[in-house]
Amino acid sequence: MEKAPVYFITGGVRSGKSTFAEKTAQELARTNSGTLLYYLACGRAQDEEMQKRIELHRQSRQNSVIPWQSGEFPRNIDNSIPLYNKQTIVLLDCLTTWLDNELFSLDSELSEQHLQNVFEEMMGNIETVRMHCFSLIVVSNEVLHEPLPSSEIVQAYQKTIGRLHQELVARSNQAYLVESGIPLMMKGSK
Repeated sequence: MEKAPVYFITGGVRSGKSTFAEKTAQELARTNSGTLLYYLACGRAQDEEMQKRIELHRQSRQNSVIPWQSGEFPRNIDNSIPLYNKQTIVLLDCLTTWLDNELFSLDSELSEQHLQNVFEEMMGNIETVRMHCFSLIVVSNEVLHEPLPSSEIVQAYQKTIGRLHQELVARSNQAYLVESGIPLMMKGSK
């Protein structure tokens, strides 16, 4: 079965990457008649700030000329597959929160084996989604460059997100870094 192309979009917190990802999805939908838009949300509204951010994203999609469907899947994103088809452009937002949900949802120690299992499960879920949609856009955060306190948890998270980023960029048709609202193409061509 043919896999959908992947567009990987990363950047710092509040860099404009989600806005760019939504515009990219809408442009793909405009140039490929019959396609649908699906927003695969991985975030959880665990505090007031996150609730506000989620609401802003919802309002942005509601104001879109092309209608969006959406679903919240903090874990096991492959469970979203019955909600779309091969004509659907899926926007996954965001890889970093999904990783957080997967790494810390169980009372597992952060062993190398656990990190490997989470990595393989997430990449397997992404490949499964790719087999069931038209295009997949993955949004992530650049958290590797920010000064963070050194601890076992932080190191495990950084190691795993770094591996995920590298693997996704390797599999991507296009990869972007968004800085201050400006998308910079790092891989691919228009």
